[in-house]
Amino acid sequence: MAATVWAGLDDRYPWVGRLWRWGISVCSLGLGLATLFVFRRGLPHVGWIVGYLLLLWVIFAIVTELRAALEQRGRRLVVDASEYVIVSLCHGLLLFVLPAYYASATLTSANVVVLAGVAAAALVTSVDPAYRWLIHRRPWLQHLLLGFSVFAALNVALPLVGVRPILAVGASAALCVLALTPALRRGGTVSWPGAQARAAVLAGLAVMLVWYGRALVPPAPLFLARTVAARTVTELTPVDVIQGSVPAETVAEWGELAAYTAVHAPGGLQQAIQHVWSRNGALLARIPLSPVRGGRAEGFRTYSITRNLTPPLAGRYTVDVVTASGQLIGRLRFTVTP
Repeated sequence: MAATVWAGLDDRYPWVGRLWRWGISVCSLGLGLATLFVFRRGLPHVGWIVGYLLLLWVIFAIVTELRAALEQRGRRLVVDASEYVIVSLCHGLLLFVLPAYYASATLTSANVVVLAGVAAAALVTSVDPAYRWLIHRRPWLQHLLLGFSVFAALNVALPLVGVRPILAVGASAALCVLALTPALRRGGTVSWPGAQARAAVLAGLAVMLVWYGRALVPPAPLFLARTVAARTVTELTPVDVIQGSVPAETVAEWGELAAYTAVHAPGGLQQAIQHVWSRNGALLARIPLSPVRGGRAEGFRTYSITRNLTPPLAGRYTVDVVTASGQLIGRLRFTVTP
């Protein structure tokens, strides 16, 4: 009945329909920004993330199970309202974790792919007409969006409770697939044990996929708080800091170069890292460092020194700060001029 009344109103006053559709977009964006403002005051609000995820999954599971019965009884409005809540929850989660991915990603590296995915998903869920045109008509895209939102949120939340980023990536991939188990029942045509078996197989494949594609995933919420190139480092203080470039003659006199980095990590997290030195793309040195210990406002300070400086010294130098599993935290660049 309500759907019939609304359809008649929309036909008679088209501006009401447009106002409703764009009003939903504005409200969704406003709620997402409010979530971002509140949560971004401190990333350690892991309890809020977990609460969001649990609420999201419960609503998704209920709607998936009851969708056919509700539509048969003419309760399409209930289904639409529930789907709107699901999209709004996904939108809030994506906006919350977006700054963490932006801080952790290196824009000139492969891990910008996941950052772009989070940004695109946050954008499309904030504009209702775009969501309805692109995703709403395709159930598989709805499930993909839900799974990606769960993955993105868990990948940030798990390190906040001390899980190493590479383990968080694998666990997030498995859990985001398992969360889609209700959808694998295909409207009740598949039994719960059958859907669970399918989900378990897909979860295993997802873990393998993210392991081989881990370079695409920023190790959020880790990020570089400070990077400095210098002649050397004494008592965690850079000496003769390089301001962008340094003459090759000076480097030859020094006989060494140092990379000083401060890695920000959440309290309770320990993560082994290494500095990977390169000149003009060619590997110079791979130096393991002391494990990062999280919880320091200025970041965990560490450094590496390389003396593998064979002529010609001129070139573009990069020092990649990577986890032991190969996820890029950040990059330091400087130039040695002829």
